[in-house]
Amino acid sequence: MMTAYMDHKDLANEVIDEARTKEITDGVHRVLDDIAKAEAASGRESGSVKLLAATKTRDVGEIMAAIDAGVRMIGENRPQEISAKAEGLIRQCAQRGFSLGAAANAQNSAASQTASNGHIPFHLIGQLQSNKIGKVLPYVDIIESVGSLEEAQKIARRAVARHIVVGVLMEVNESGEASKSGCEPDEAVDLAYQIAALEGLQLQGLMTIGAHVDDEKTIRAGFAHLRGTRDTILKSGEPGTAQCRELSMGMTHDMDYAVAEGSTIVRVGTAIFGERAFI
Repeated sequence: MMTAYMDHKDLANEVIDEARTKEITDGVHRVLDDIAKAEAASGRESGSVKLLAATKTRDVGEIMAAIDAGVRMIGENRPQEISAKAEGLIRQCAQRGFSLGAAANAQNSAASQTASNGHIPFHLIGQLQSNKIGKVLPYVDIIESVGSLEEAQKIARRAVARHIVVGVLMEVNESGEASKSGCEPDEAVDLAYQIAALEGLQLQGLMTIGAHVDDEKTIRAGFAHLRGTRDTILKSGEPGTAQCRELSMGMTHDMDYAVAEGSTIVRVGTAIFGERAFI
């Protein structure tokens, strides 16, 4: 259970030892090298794929070691973890000349996807229950896991009430696996138009989790389909779709396939931090 590991690990901890720092630093450098190789192998422009460090179960000290090593985008799965870590992360980032997430970037009318001017985007990459929306909006720039109009409307209402614009990525279940969330692929375009039109939200792209299989062709087909869906939305000229550029797809095990199929954000945890001690 989530509360069980939060009882056993102080996620607000800010100090880690040199050995752990080196382990994380080496992990970040390896992943950045792997991204560069994947970009080159697929003819992508260098720097066109951004690394998001997936920080589930990692404490503030571990996350800051990753940022010190070159990570410029982080993503949390659970609102409770955001609450436990956000203040420490914001303070530590400020000491290094970075702003982190929505709290430090509130002057922007729309969430920024880039780390220009020392800003580190903070994403929610897991599911968001409606009673937790208020907990994450002060901190995250982007909510990556929006898979229904109802969910988008709830976030939009909260955003309008706070006089902010929240970036969202629409999640599409390209693999069709029952264990995964997200909208159906054949519903994605119409749903994107509805979400893009909502006041208080900015549709910045699409997100998917690759098929849980060993077959490269199957995994790549899902990623390629998401890219085609993004292109359709972007070319449509529908209200609010002009910023729908991002493709958040690819994790530690299928990152190369995702980059080859056009990913702009890869979400990597294990290859940076090592295997998780907790689920």
